[in-house]
Amino acid sequence: MTFTSTKTLADQVRSDFPILRQEVNGKPLVYLDNAATSQKPLLVLNALRDYYEQYNANVHRGAHILSARATDAYEGARDKVAKFINAASRQEIIYTRNASEAINLVAYSWGMNNLQAGDEIILSVMEHHSNIVPWQFVAQKTGAVLKFVELTPEQTFDLEQFKTLISDKTKLVSLVHVSNTLGCINPVEEIAAIAHRYGAKFLVDACQSVPHMPIDVQQIDCDWLVASGHKMCAPTGIGFLYGKLGILESMPPFFGGGEMIAEVFLDHSTYAELPHKFEAGTPAIGEAIALGAAVDYLTNIGMDKIYAYEAELTAYLFQQLEQIPQIQIYGPKPDAKGRGRAALAAFTAADVHANDLSTLLDQEGVAIRSGHHCTHPLHRYLNLPATARASLSFYNTKEEIDIFIKALKDTLDFFAGIFGEN
Repeated sequence: MTFTSTKTLADQVRSDFPILRQEVNGKPLVYLDNAATSQKPLLVLNALRDYYEQYNANVHRGAHILSARATDAYEGARDKVAKFINAASRQEIIYTRNASEAINLVAYSWGMNNLQAGDEIILSVMEHHSNIVPWQFVAQKTGAVLKFVELTPEQTFDLEQFKTLISDKTKLVSLVHVSNTLGCINPVEEIAAIAHRYGAKFLVDACQSVPHMPIDVQQIDCDWLVASGHKMCAPTGIGFLYGKLGILESMPPFFGGGEMIAEVFLDHSTYAELPHKFEAGTPAIGEAIALGAAVDYLTNIGMDKIYAYEAELTAYLFQQLEQIPQIQIYGPKPDAKGRGRAALAAFTAADVHANDLSTLLDQEGVAIRSGHHCTHPLHRYLNLPATARASLSFYNTKEEIDIFIKALKDTLDFFAGIFGEN
């Protein structure tokens, strides 16, 4: 597909997403829950189907043509991911089920073997549970200490506080690149430089950044980076861990079994070279191939174009939400062009619970998220029981935002009428 400037990006790609053509409760679907999971284009759906219809076989171990084709596609997808994030080597890309598994891999393989009592791990209060719970496990087992960076008055990462927390005791900094609730974009390059100055390793949770903006792991200079395929137009059940080659080579395997071994004896085993050392058992072959197709799709559009278009949508979304007096949005405001934050808005609406908002919006065909968004500590920090969240992707339109805003206003008017009667 050739992309032009005469139509919006969404106008050019929406036909690639069959799920967006349906109606919900008799209304056209308006899907604004992209931070939870993205929709999948036909290119990705066809790649998954083609694998199962045309060359379904296990990878690496077979001498027959189907296995060779599957292996080529599976490993070809790894090459695509490596290029997509500018990894220095394909061996630095480890397939996982999702970002949560990728973080756990680092926590158990590196953390359990390199941390000891008194060592410090720095996280932030905005982290997804997947970047808190594994480190709690590690701290409980090793005696390491968890420290948390709080927020500035603008509800962004407090870099100055971070500079006071880090010390020679800090062995790991593990932070989200883009908050799935606040939408703030954290200064990962500067954080990496500070962490390395103190001899600490740096892990980036890039689930909310890899699908929406160009990512260069060598420029960031992170030691690890994790992402989930299902948030970047790929299927569920596939994600990846990037790690610097030398660090991955020093880490012991996380899972044991087939595929990750060189030789097995009754009393010991030797392990395969990277990346296979960390990929025990039959992998999610079709899903990995489809992840490669998703990378092709995003690359063909251009991540710079995706970021620019989503910024336009962000500016428009905030303009409309800010005209509703009952709405309070969390996280920093975008600039006039919609830049400086992610294409999402987590908000509350007076005394109306987020779950009630979401339920009634669904009656109008509008899908948003409600709850804590896997950020319990952040919601407690902000003294909020829940927030509603509208999150955008490059296939969304300003017309869909208009539908959402009208449905939101109608819903708030409905609740105002009820409360008024009481």
